[in-house]
This record gives sequence, structure tokens and C-alpha cells, in this order.
Amino acid sequence: MSEPTQNTSPPPYLHAGEKAVIYDGVCKLCNGWVNFLIRHDRQHKVRLAPVQSEAGKALSLWAGMSPENVNTIVLIDDKGIYKRSDAIFRVMSFLPQPWRAVSVLHVFPRRFRDGCYNLIALNRYKIFGKYDSVKTLQADHSQRFIE
Repeated sequence: MSEPTQNTSPPPYLHAGEKAVIYDGVCKLCNGWVNFLIRHDRQHKVRLAPVQSEAGKALSLWAGMSPENVNTIVLIDDKGIYKRSDAIFRVMSFLPQPWRAVSVLHVFPRRFRDGCYNLIALNRYKIFGKYDSVKTLQADHSQRFIE
């Protein structure tokens, strides 16, 4: 996996050691992926924030991204900031088998992985659709979503 981007200040809304995924809360594909995480992250390793929320905006800015122009899922953990395919494969590595095995695909060149990721991300609304407002998802525990 590629080296993550670093920010020396602590991320807002997170305690030491916590991991957070920032996602597009109106994207149907992104919401489907978040529901997948909720279902399979049984050890509650990852917290979630739609970029449209106050916490999501603050975390996006902390990660050096504009919350107004979101075209990637972002993972923030104690190692740094991961975007695009790096974020997907790192999150998959936190899940139980068989899902963890998907993270082995990070061996493909980053340019190829991110090219595929960008092709889907830039067309996600056309292909999968978009909600009119941020979709409220069902959390599996009280601390799943960052508020």
C-alpha cells in the first residue's frame, strides 16, 4: 500500500487510535459501501461521517480536502490519511475473512487502481444514483457515526 498523507495535528472529533471513514452521504454507491462496513466490521474498528455533516466537513478540511468537491472515500487512522483505492484496501484489511482477502489487490500499481477507482467515482451518480439529501443509515452501535 502507498504511504499515507500525514497531518501532524490530531484530527477533530477523533480520539487517539480511532479510525474514521469520510464518505459522500448522498451517493447511493457510497451508502451501500458504508452499509457493507456496518454489517461486516463487527469489531467496530471504523467510525463513519458523511462529508456533508459538520464532523465530515471538519475531518475533510483537516485531511486537506474541500468538503464541497468530494470524489473519494477517505480513511483517517493513526498511520495517516488514505484516499481512493488505498482507503478501500486499508479498510478491507480491518474486516474479517473473506473480506480481508480483498486487500491483497493493493499489489496492483496504484496508478491502475486509482484509475479504476476514479472512473467509477466520477460517474457514480450516473451509474448508481443519488439521494436528494444525506441518507440516514442504521448504526450497529451508538458510536458508529461521528457527530
